Amino acid sequence: MLSITLSTLLILAMWIAAGLSALSAARTSRTPQGAMGWVVFLLALPILALPAYLFFGHHRFKSYRDARIQSARAVQGIKNFSQAHAVDPAQMSVNPAPFEAVAGLSVCGGNGFELLINGEASFQSIFNAIDEARHYVLVQFYIVRDDGLGRRLRDHMIAAAQRGVAVWFITDAVGSHALPRRYSNSLQAAGINLVDPGTRRGPKHRFHLNFRNHRKTVIIDGNTGFTGGLNVGDEYLGKDPKFGPWRDTNVRITGPVVLQLQLAFAEDWHWLTEEPLLDLLDWSATIAEQDLAALIIATGPGDSTTETGSMMFFSAISAARHRVWITSPYFVPDLDVIAALKHAALKGIDVRILLPDSIDHYAPWLAAYSYFDELRAAGVKIFRYTSGFMHQKVVLVDETIAGIGTTNLDNRSFRLNFEAMAFFFDTQAAQLVATMLEQDFTHADEITKGLDQQKFLIRLAAPVARLFAPVL
Repeated sequence: MLSITLSTLLILAMWIAAGLSALSAARTSRTPQGAMGWVVFLLALPILALPAYLFFGHHRFKSYRDARIQSARAVQGIKNFSQAHAVDPAQMSVNPAPFEAVAGLSVCGGNGFELLINGEASFQSIFNAIDEARHYVLVQFYIVRDDGLGRRLRDHMIAAAQRGVAVWFITDAVGSHALPRRYSNSLQAAGINLVDPGTRRGPKHRFHLNFRNHRKTVIIDGNTGFTGGLNVGDEYLGKDPKFGPWRDTNVRITGPVVLQLQLAFAEDWHWLTEEPLLDLLDWSATIAEQDLAALIIATGPGDSTTETGSMMFFSAISAARHRVWITSPYFVPDLDVIAALKHAALKGIDVRILLPDSIDHYAPWLAAYSYFDELRAAGVKIFRYTSGFMHQKVVLVDETIAGIGTTNLDNRSFRLNFEAMAFFFDTQAAQLVATMLEQDFTHADEITKGLDQQKFLIRLAAPVARLFAPVL
C-alpha cells in the first residue's frame, strides 16, 4: 500500500514538474515554434522531456542574459570608438543600418583583409602573428585539443609569455571538455591568463550545455585579428581519416575593426571572470592601406532586443540584388531566414547554399533534408560538398558584401551560441571570396531529388530530426 502511495505521489510530482516546465517554456522560449515544441513534448512524454528540458531548455536563459547585459555595461564606453573612422553611408552601395543595428557598432573604414583558406594557411599565419607580438595576445577557441596542433598553439603562447608578452586564453567549457588539466597547468605555469574551470562564473554543471561560446578569435596587440571556422585540433588540418580533407576558411583582419573583435573578447572575459581587461588593452586604431569598410557582428543569447544571429542573415539576404551564396556545415534555419531565402530566389536572385556531404553530427544533417523541398521549389539551389568535410561559415552578397566567421546557418548559432562574423563591405573582398567559392562549387553536387526520393532512413528521420530544430 505504501509503495502504491509513493508511486502515485511520484507520478503526480512528475506531472506537476512537467506542467510548471511547460509554463516556463511558454514564457521564456525565444520563438513560438520552440515554445510549442517544448510544451507538447513536456506534456506528452514528461518522463523523457523533463531531463531534456533541464539540459536544453531556456530555464537559465534570463539569468545568463542579465549577467551578459551587466558585462556589456562595463564596456559600453568603448563602443563609440569606431565613430572616428565611420564610413559615410551615402558612399556605400549597401545600406549598413541593419547590420550596424544588429552589431551595436558602426561600419568603420581603414581596414585590411586577407583570406586564409584551410588549416595550414590559417594557423601558420596565426602562429607567425603570435611570434611577432610585442605587448599582448588574446586567444579564444571553442574547441582546443591536446594533440599536435593544440600543442603547437600551446608552445607559441608559452614562447610569447616567456619573452614578456601578456597572453589571455579562453576555451568553451563544453567544446573543450576533453582538454586535460595538464594543458591548462602548463599555460598557468608560464604565466598565461586563463579561465579556471573551478572558478569561472556561471553554472558549473552540464545544465550549462545549451549556451556555448562558439567564437574563434586571435588578436595581436590590438592591430591584427583572426576569426573564422577553424578550431584547434588535428582534424582541422585534414589529419582525421574519418573526415579526410578539411575545408575551412579564416580571415586575417587589420585596422579599426580589430578593436571591435577585441571588444567581444574583453566582454567574454568579463562575463567569465568579472576581471577588468579593458584598461590593459590598446584601443588606438591602426589604419590599413587597403582602407576597406568592415564591421564585426558579435551575437549571442545575451542580446535581448532582437534575434541578432537570425537578423544578421536576414539583413544580408535582403541586401542581395543578383547573388547570395552561403556556406555552412549545418542548415537548420528559422522561419524568417527560410522566408528571406525563398523571397530572394523568387525575385530571380542566384541563391545557393553549400553544405557538407560528410556527416559529423547526424541530427542537424538529417534535419536539413526536411527544408530542401520548399526551398528548391522557390528556386534556391542546394549543394553538397564532396571533397572532404566542409566547415566554413561564409556569406557572399553580390560584389558588395563578404562575411566570414563562426556563425552556422542554424538555430543554435542564431539564438544559443555566442558567435562572431567579420563583414566586409567592399568589392575587393567580395571578389576574393567569390573566386574561393567558385572553386568550392566545382567540388560539390547539386541536390535535385526530393525528400520522397531519398534513402528510406533519410525519409523517415529527417522530419523527426526537424522537431528538435530549436536546439540544433
